[in-house]
Amino acid sequence: MVLGILAAVALAANPAPLALVKSADAEVNAVLKAPEPTVEKLAAKAESFVDFAELAKRAMGKNWEPLSPKQRQDFSDTMKALLRANYAQKAIKEGRGEAKIEYGEEKVTGDEATVATTLVVKEDRFTVLYKLFRPTAKAAWRVYDVVTDDVSLVSTYADQFRTQMAKKGFDGLLASLKAKKDQLEKAPVANGG
Repeated sequence: MVLGILAAVALAANPAPLALVKSADAEVNAVLKAPEPTVEKLAAKAESFVDFAELAKRAMGKNWEPLSPKQRQDFSDTMKALLRANYAQKAIKEGRGEAKIEYGEEKVTGDEATVATTLVVKEDRFTVLYKLFRPTAKAAWRVYDVVTDDVSLVSTYADQFRTQMAKKGFDGLLASLKAKKDQLEKAPVANGG
């Protein structure tokens, strides 16, 4: 009996991938529809369901292992700030408008999962696939990649990182990412919502 209650509490605390994506979408929409949406508020919501360190690790691929723990942390923090500056600003500028999400199938294979969705904006339809993982069977699901119309965020960054690592090495790549992050953070955010 006690084990059953504990299992139910654990399941409620760690929603299934589809439930997580739906919840995340609702929370992001609430921020975007608020009278004064900010990058900080939107980023705080995103951080509750996106694992930026996992995204950075997968984007670096084989180049991740040789990095020291300090380099990994610096790279992950820079990626998180870059994505925050880029995507949160875009979301606030563009708002959600008349967009609607249609939720599709959830597929779970071990500690990896995908959730298929379709973003409908007026007459246009965009396929969006969320990729999630959990480090252990009891851990919460976290988004690490978003694939929009067959273009993966992780794969896009991985291609760019491989090229820059070959030309500039890790320090050059990190310096480039920090410069881009700084540029984006200085750009004004206009509320289009």
